[in-house]
Formats: sequence, structure tokens, C-alpha cells
Amino acid sequence: MFASNQYELLDFGEGRKLERFGGYLLDRPAGGTEPFERSLSPGDWKQSARYTRTEGDRGKWSYRFPLPSTWEIEHGRLVFEVKPTEFGHVGVFPEQAANWDWIADQIERIEPPVKVLNLFAYTGGSTLAAAAKGAEVVHIDAAENTIAWARQNAALSGLADAPIRWIVEDAEKFVRRELKRGNRYDAVVLDPPTFGHGPKGETWKIGDHLAPLLSLIAELTEGVPRFLLLTCHSPNLSPPVLKQRLIDAFGRDTCRYTSAEAMMISTGDGRQMPCGSRVRLAAQAEAV
Repeated sequence: MFASNQYELLDFGEGRKLERFGGYLLDRPAGGTEPFERSLSPGDWKQSARYTRTEGDRGKWSYRFPLPSTWEIEHGRLVFEVKPTEFGHVGVFPEQAANWDWIADQIERIEPPVKVLNLFAYTGGSTLAAAAKGAEVVHIDAAENTIAWARQNAALSGLADAPIRWIVEDAEKFVRRELKRGNRYDAVVLDPPTFGHGPKGETWKIGDHLAPLLSLIAELTEGVPRFLLLTCHSPNLSPPVLKQRLIDAFGRDTCRYTSAEAMMISTGDGRQMPCGSRVRLAAQAEAV
């Protein structure tokens, strides 16, 4: 996880979360936290910049103190540019830090070269974790500005010259094209949204499209990935359901070393905030 001086979850509850990214406090919506009571006083929460949704998935920030347009936080050698967006995201999903460490550990166990495909790759945390360990990475995201952000993170992390291909494309279209080309991958990472659109207006619905995509990925890894990481934030896709999706696509034998669990972030006093689900498929039992 992040060192506490880089990122810290301070409190959550009643549909919101209070976090510190570097030296700045942010108050943002947090689905799934409605039943929880907050532990800090309202005065503590007021020391933050607050994001409020106004229409659809967009919203606005209200600043209770001067906030820079961008700043940086670190996780090991990885450096991330943080900035408030109209969608409430800031460029980093802190619950993924443990997954980046897992990816790095998997790559250290594999004889190089290792070729990794990162789908729905956002600002590149998994891409950089893999590249920092010497893997060749293909980074796929539907948004050109998000890929520019990921490339900035690579430069900040000293990985501007790492063997990373940055591609703006619809995930399923890219996988189908790679299969036709005869290209194959050792490992795949994917963090699909519940709903989304490709660069040419392609529609993504996780309930309809995840299972077919996983079947294509099984072909792309010749049925035996060295590792695979699947994460999502869709309430209807619990860890056991996601694990079953992998079993359906890859077969029970390939998935014998698979773990499925909820992603959590802990506050300093030990309270745990739910942050979606993850399934990790590894080639060796001790690597899960």
C-alpha cells in the first residue's frame, strides 16, 4: 500500500470518503459507504476540497483552501501526477497499490522476456509496476487524454524509455485484432468499468461484455496465462462471481491457483472501506 505520507484514508461514511493525497485533503463521493458512520467531526471534514456531482457522472469542486492544479505522490519508484477532474477522479485509485506490488512480484517469478497486456489501463499504475520490473507492456485505454496522463506518469517515474506501447483503442477490438495477427501475451491485467465507451463510440456493459472478453483473453494467452489480474467496482460482481467468470473462460484446472477477495482501504484506526473486487490468477500456489 501507499506510505502514509503519500496517501491516507482519514474517514468514510454516509456515502463519502475523506482522503489525503500528499499534503491535500479531498472529500469525495464513495459508493457503498452509506451504511457506515463517520468517525471524525464535521470540522475535520471541512478542511478539505469537496467534490459534488451535479449532472450524470460530472460535477464540480469547491475549494476551502488553495489547491494546485497538479501535484505528485509516490509508491516506491512509481510517481503519479494527481489532479482534480470533472468526474471526481484524481488519477490514482489507491486500492490498486497492493495489486501493483503483486504484479511486480509475479514478474520477478517469470523467466524474461515477459509480455503484459493492460486493458482499461487508465493512468498506468499496473503498466508502470510491470515495466519497472522489466516487462514489455501494451497499454490500452479508450481515452487519449488518459493515455497522455499515463505517459506523464511514466516520465515522472523514470520509465519514459521503457518498452511500453501506448494505444488508444477499444479493449475488445484490440484483443480480436491481436488474435488475428497471431500475437500472444504472458499475462493480462484488466480493470473494466461498469459502463463505458470506446474511442469510436463503442459501448461497453460489463454484464454483457466481460464474459466474451475473458474468453478472448484465454485465447490470447493460449489458455495458460502466467498471471492475470481482474478488478472491478461493479456492485453486482462480487469476488466469487468474478472468480467463476475466470473459471468459465479458462477452465478450473488453469484457475486452481486463484484468489478472489474484496479490495479494501484501511483508516489509521483500522476501519476498512470497501473498494470493489479483485481476482488474481497465478501459475504457482505460493504466488497467489
